[in-house]
Amino acid sequence: MTTTQLTQNPVLRVPPASPDAAAAYFSASLAFHADVSDVASALAAGGDPGFVVLDSRSTAAWDQGHIPGAVHLPTALIPEQAEQLLDRSVPVVTYCWGPGCNGATRAALALAQLGYQVKEMLGGFEYWAREGFAYETWEGTRTPDTDPLTAPVDSDDCGC
Repeated sequence: MTTTQLTQNPVLRVPPASPDAAAAYFSASLAFHADVSDVASALAAGGDPGFVVLDSRSTAAWDQGHIPGAVHLPTALIPEQAEQLLDRSVPVVTYCWGPGCNGATRAALALAQLGYQVKEMLGGFEYWAREGFAYETWEGTRTPDTDPLTAPVDSDDCGC
């Protein structure tokens, strides 16, 4: 491939990082993020998953639907209530509405600033529901159909 072809291709206009730089970046990304399927798998395995899930949304959003067993702590209340609800020795996985919302990121930042180990769950509650995982509402538990654009319909393994 010539230099001219590289500069005209929008994907390669900025060349890929070196393999070492890419490995460092993606390793760091995994230290900060958790996948919906991985969180669901760890919770479904039974016993202590080694982390707590935190829903950082409003009470109205929580009532509309939340991950079973999650702790409800809206982002704005983290500074004053985290210590009463969370153990600093247990990592926290935050979530909010979905990929278009940065509430889980803001909650993770607030918790990190208070000394908690934290990861953000990519996809948030939207992808939890779209991947067909059960959730709780003020009316009881619901299990939505799996969206075939987000997860395999007839398998627990996405191959990732």
